[in-house]
Amino acid sequence: MPKIADIEDTPNPNAVKFVLKDRLTWGTARSFDSAEAAAADPLASQLFAIAHVTNVYYMDKWITVTQDGEADWPTLLRKIAMPIREAEAAQKPDAQPASNYVNDDPRLAAIRKLLDEEIRPALMADGGDLEIESLEGNLLKIHYFGACGSCPSSLSGTLWAIGNLARTIEPDIEVEVV
Repeated sequence: MPKIADIEDTPNPNAVKFVLKDRLTWGTARSFDSAEAAAADPLASQLFAIAHVTNVYYMDKWITVTQDGEADWPTLLRKIAMPIREAEAAQKPDAQPASNYVNDDPRLAAIRKLLDEEIRPALMADGGDLEIESLEGNLLKIHYFGACGSCPSSLSGTLWAIGNLARTIEPDIEVEVV
């Protein structure tokens, strides 16, 4: 049963990040944007059963829960904390899958490396993350998760920073959120 070490505000006023003392996963991110998508995940299903919850994203020792903006945070936090405390802590796997971008287009591998080093740690610290969906020609398509999914700063400042980093690899790259 994970114990909650801290509850942190995020740049998204509709999302909070719970920092845990125990792991929910070992390097595997889980993201759900509906109760239907969360049906096979016991923790996410319980969280979506709480009125106003619209998104659940968790990885390792943290979980971000986003609400619709209609709930009172202090009341909602108490309801959300219960299933988090009751969740099963993850057992350490025998082996960790390695991030391997060897088969990527060299431009895409270089962009992934830059984002992994420069952008993703900050997003994770704020209760979110991103994934590159594709690089088609000079169009880089990304998808935000967790607190970043509906955060105004992700769709402006962070997107601008991602574009600038990508353009150090390929000057004509444009970035689009999917």
